[in-house]
Amino acid sequence: MFHLRIKAVIISIIIISTLAGLLQACSGILESNQETPILLAAETTYHTITPQPSLTNTSTITQTQTITSSPTITNTPTITNTATITLTPTFDFPDGIVIEQSNCRYGPATAYLFAAGLYAGDKVEIWGRNNSGTWLWVQPEKIAYQCWVAASQLDIHGDIFTVWEKKVNLPHSTLYGPVQRVSSHRSGNEVIINWEPVWMTIDDDRGYLIEAYLCQRNMITWHAYHTDSTTITLIDEPGCSEPSSALLYVVEKHGYTDPVTVPWP
Repeated sequence: MFHLRIKAVIISIIIISTLAGLLQACSGILESNQETPILLAAETTYHTITPQPSLTNTSTITQTQTITSSPTITNTPTITNTATITLTPTFDFPDGIVIEQSNCRYGPATAYLFAAGLYAGDKVEIWGRNNSGTWLWVQPEKIAYQCWVAASQLDIHGDIFTVWEKKVNLPHSTLYGPVQRVSSHRSGNEVIINWEPVWMTIDDDRGYLIEAYLCQRNMITWHAYHTDSTTITLIDEPGCSEPSSALLYVVEKHGYTDPVTVPWP
């Protein structure tokens, strides 16, 4: 009887231990089964996330390409308009060839001092003229300065009236003073001008110059006169709307003194 109880206890212990082993095995299976779904879920979520960075990268690349198209500023150099500047220096001054030996002077009349000698065959470029075109302001080929020559002494090529009317610029001298006590009176159409003499050495003395605007034939005309005297008579007719006038210079071989205005009667 006692032995039977011991067997029953042993059998129950064996049964209980086997049941405990079965329970542990089942729990191990359950635990292993629960881990794999978690790993699969982690892998699937990883694959769904990876495409997103590639989308963001492509969007930034397309933005940088639009910047390269902006340099259309290179079209602005419309500097080609400056080519019109080359058209302006195309003016061709009239030319002249000296017919016979001539005097080139400081002004457009024989009353002015001698400036240079021109000889037959010499070439000049015509830079200016007087109002009527009877005297021309020229640049001789063999001389470094300009002077005036009578148009009748040149074989002219070109239109002299395409050049400007040149103002007379006389060489200035302060070696002697201007004239003093200038007076004038009228007798009909004649105007008589008088002044006191200015002392000069014989070597320097070149007399006096009068530049005058006179009324002749109902028109104001310009004239230049030289005299070695201290008096001169000019013809000044009535009938012009503009007043007549005159300037008086002392002339020495180096140039002209300051002019004095003649009081017109």
